[in-house]
Amino acid sequence: MSSGDILDVNEYVFGLDIGTRSIVGIVGYKDNDKFNIIASHTVLHDTRAMIDGQIHDIEKVANTVNLVKQHLENQIGFQLKNVCIAAAGRVLKTKEVHVEEELDNTELITNNHIHLLELMAIEEAHKILNKEISVDNNIYHCVGSSVIRYYLNDYTLSNLEGHKGKKIGVDLLATFLPQEVVDSLYSVINRCNLKVSNLTLEPIAAIDVAIPEQFRLLNIALVDVGAGTSDIAITKEGSIIAYGMIPMAGDEITEQIVHNYLVDFSTAERIKLDLNELNIVTFKDIMGISHSVSSEEIYEKIKPTMEALATKISDKIIELNGGKSTNAVFCVGGGGRLNDFTNLLAEKLVLPSERVALRGSEVLNDVIYENEEFTNPEMVTPVGICINGLNKNKTDFINVNLNGEEIKIFNNNNLTLIDIVAHKGFNHKNLICRRGKDLNYILNGESKKIRGCTGEPATILVNDEPVSLNYPISAGDEIVLKVAKHGSSPTLQVSDLVKELEPINIYINNDKFAIPYKILVNNNIKDMSYIIQNKDVIEIDTKYTITNILELINISIIDDYVYVNNEKKYLDYLVKKNDEITINLQQHNNKIITNKIEESFDCNSNCEIQSSSENKSTTFTVNVNGKEVILKGKKSYIFVDIFDYIDFDLKNPKGSISCLINGRTASYMEEINLGDNIDVFWNK
Repeated sequence: MSSGDILDVNEYVFGLDIGTRSIVGIVGYKDNDKFNIIASHTVLHDTRAMIDGQIHDIEKVANTVNLVKQHLENQIGFQLKNVCIAAAGRVLKTKEVHVEEELDNTELITNNHIHLLELMAIEEAHKILNKEISVDNNIYHCVGSSVIRYYLNDYTLSNLEGHKGKKIGVDLLATFLPQEVVDSLYSVINRCNLKVSNLTLEPIAAIDVAIPEQFRLLNIALVDVGAGTSDIAITKEGSIIAYGMIPMAGDEITEQIVHNYLVDFSTAERIKLDLNELNIVTFKDIMGISHSVSSEEIYEKIKPTMEALATKISDKIIELNGGKSTNAVFCVGGGGRLNDFTNLLAEKLVLPSERVALRGSEVLNDVIYENEEFTNPEMVTPVGICINGLNKNKTDFINVNLNGEEIKIFNNNNLTLIDIVAHKGFNHKNLICRRGKDLNYILNGESKKIRGCTGEPATILVNDEPVSLNYPISAGDEIVLKVAKHGSSPTLQVSDLVKELEPINIYINNDKFAIPYKILVNNNIKDMSYIIQNKDVIEIDTKYTITNILELINISIIDDYVYVNNEKKYLDYLVKKNDEITINLQQHNNKIITNKIEESFDCNSNCEIQSSSENKSTTFTVNVNGKEVILKGKKSYIFVDIFDYIDFDLKNPKGSISCLINGRTASYMEEINLGDNIDVFWNK
């Protein structure tokens, strides 16, 4: 069939499976739901240019790719310019994480909440990965993620949008790839005058073909047994829940033949391929001696290696599947085609033999091919690479500009702004404006609430247009992202509460005074400067007995009573608003006593206590460096006033000055209050 009879040249897809032992190329096109293969070619590496799925010699791998390309071009009659490729599972790293986020249960859950939850999960996965590879200098990028399940208030849910709740969560599988792997693949393709039109991951390509979505409700393992690595993917409940890899595959079996029969690697590889077809295999060893050996004998020689491979694969499947076997296993790739291998794997997994099977032509029902060789299990991954390229429409690494910086990011053809944010490591909590936390407290038995302030939302622009976090991103987009400014939480001091209260005035020997408020926070005495914390229980009252008043003004009397409102009251009497108290001063000098009364109430000036005297200075006591100091002569005092009362030589510095009020650092201009503990010293 001529290419010109079908489609325009640009509508064909060229896929390359760059493996450890060989490179397979396929050219085909999509016709409705069918994929038509018009050409294929396989070339074995003539050296160990690749080891365990990773490129070691770029030049030699490029030469082999060129051979495949030339053979395909000869078959199809036109030049190939674009190619779809896949990165090996050998370098793939995955992390499954669970994260949760608390919400205000009065607001609806939006797509932004969901995207930020997923971003938080990707950040957590990246953080865990970075800890595990702390000795590795590779830079790993997230190249894909899939949600396993969502949670609302600890219950599983398929879709969070539109619900309300206190807490949302997600189980997410994040996939990472080192940058150097991508760079080496691109270097090979560039040397062959090709352009990468799509990059996927080998296990993803294989599973897309071998396990269609309708089968992924089942707990199934897909094993791609190649030459250097065995890639594994696990499905369950409709999702791919894990990827994994072991660095052992068909080459170990080939090397066993090398050692047992003294042949070179390529001869051993041919012997291995002949085992399923011939009863007697003939070959020459490196000494030139001819041999004819039964397939049964060769199988006995390689069986220990096959068992070791089956054991490692089964162990990895059980590890990835949460400590138990899957319900079934599908094998693709050339390494799994040897007789009895699937039975060995079934035995290790304790599964019926029919539950472990090769996948070949039966999974390629939507593929039309001209040659029967296309039906073997080795073709599943190459076909998957092509179909992935067609479905994803030019997946690739693309460049975008973020806040003036050009970045390169893996394009999964569903790129949104959230992917860019994850790539650059923005803290997800800074992307949505959050109101400050409310301040809740109880004042004299009554619940109070002060709402937190609203902040400023994040600025998110793509090509100068405001967008949301789930906005789709394309190559060359100019992105501006400025984080949100969160609203502040309210700050409230006890003094703010006292200002709201009416002064309780009493009269002592005809002079009017405001009784100082008693302040208890969580049953502990606090002063006016105390900053109220969330859920504090605050009691502010003026319950004073006559005894309390006398102690407050530091006056002792001979009698056990006083007169209140011209009535005789004993010392346990509770003082009330506007009470007129008369203290018998017959034993004392009236002027001195009155001064003591005024002075004592002034010592509580921080409680808004005022006498009827006007323009009077305040006198009170503080503790400075362990010694009592009386401050007087001013209405109020700040920290710098302390230096007028203590011996402290500021003219000859002996280091930096440390200034503390009640154990915390203070400024020179900070107000000081009655009873403060003050420390000032040279910090050498």
